[in-house]
Amino acid sequence: MTRINPLLVGLTGGIGSGKSTVAKIFSILGIPIYYADNRAKWLMVYDEKLKKQILTHFGEKSYSEDGGLNRSYLAETVFSDEDKVKTINGLVHPAVKKDFESWAALQNSPYVLKEAALLFETGSFKDLDKTINVSAPLKVRVTRVLLRDPHRTEKQVNDIIDKQIPDDEKNQRADFVIKNADNKLLIPQVLQIHSELLDQQG
Repeated sequence: MTRINPLLVGLTGGIGSGKSTVAKIFSILGIPIYYADNRAKWLMVYDEKLKKQILTHFGEKSYSEDGGLNRSYLAETVFSDEDKVKTINGLVHPAVKKDFESWAALQNSPYVLKEAALLFETGSFKDLDKTINVSAPLKVRVTRVLLRDPHRTEKQVNDIIDKQIPDDEKNQRADFVIKNADNKLLIPQVLQIHSELLDQQG
């Protein structure tokens, strides 16, 4: 039996859009999902090449004594500096790309999903066959995040949103758009996209 190379499909959406919920529905349908943001954090600790690069650029303080990421140090010294953010992204994203491609090649499925918050912002959508954007009204997204993350302020949520590409632009770029507003049912939208992706793979 000839092995089918799965379609590589990106799943993205701004903070509070509900992309995690959408990912769960695809997972129930049996579609393998690669959670790029979680995997990036794992690679920063366990990928020896990447770890050496981070140590070279940002110093020994990047890691705590137990070998884990020193998140407070990175937040203060790296993620607050745009140039340093570009540097660390330039190290992490190629490692994630390689890891995702190795993972996808092992999957026995017509298509796989790469779930990532910054799919368009990082340019990683260029390595994929199709993209899905989960879209929701701004006020709804802010309310969802504040309910989910009580430690965040409304200003912090809006600051995160301001750093992401606007929803309208993502919708134009994406091959598929899932509208996650109060009056829209998610499951029928996911089933429609699932059916179209299966058709494309014959």
